[in-house]
Amino acid sequence: MTMKLRVLGCSGGIGGRHLRTTSMLLDHDILIDAGTGVADLPIADLAVIDHVFLTHSHLDHITSLPLMIDTVADRRTRPLTVYSTPAVLAILRNHIFNWAIWPDFSEVPSPENPFLRYQNIAVGETIAIDDRRITALPAEHTVPAVGYCLDSGAASLVFSGDTGVCDPFWRMVNRIPNLRHLIIECAFSNREQRLAIVSKHLCPEMLANELQKLERDCEIHITHLKPGQIELTMEEIERCLGNFQPRMLQNNQVFEF
Repeated sequence: MTMKLRVLGCSGGIGGRHLRTTSMLLDHDILIDAGTGVADLPIADLAVIDHVFLTHSHLDHITSLPLMIDTVADRRTRPLTVYSTPAVLAILRNHIFNWAIWPDFSEVPSPENPFLRYQNIAVGETIAIDDRRITALPAEHTVPAVGYCLDSGAASLVFSGDTGVCDPFWRMVNRIPNLRHLIIECAFSNREQRLAIVSKHLCPEMLANELQKLERDCEIHITHLKPGQIELTMEEIERCLGNFQPRMLQNNQVFEF
């Protein structure tokens, strides 16, 4: 089968008509992260999303999730399932869906028939949804985090999520025989390398070092660029990684694999 992934948001921040934070729609029913880009979908499209895979709990990756559930709950007959590691899901329970910030939709309208259901996924574990296989990959961030491998059977796309230097990530990526696309973050320019290290993100020089660990031939797409430094960072990426021919990820870009 073929899977279609549409980029709803890929910016490291907001500002202007085209900057949306991280979110991608797989086919019509699966979200990978739930940043501000989700809000551009029509209500009818939001209502048929059944699964959300979160890389981590930072606001730019989850901000649309509470509002989406509230918006479409009356149009759905089954819970929305949110997948991530136990640590990430615990943060959502304790700090978002806690009645103080937003209703606990895992208990509304009743614990037996909720609007929201949590499902744990461990690093290395694969969830199969109608022959689509989604595997959690290691990531190294300031909060518990994962990346994901999306496998149609014919080809795979890997999304790093937010990560800094992470050897286990590359070890798992190098074991993917049908890898076609790698979407990887580069949140800061080289002049902010110290901030990248502290916040466990990447800058072009760090990304160049990380890509030396890649043993697969694939197309490389850059995400999570910081607004106001997009041109500078992409110029540095071209100098540091020109041999990899990286491309900047774009809103509404579509991958079929």
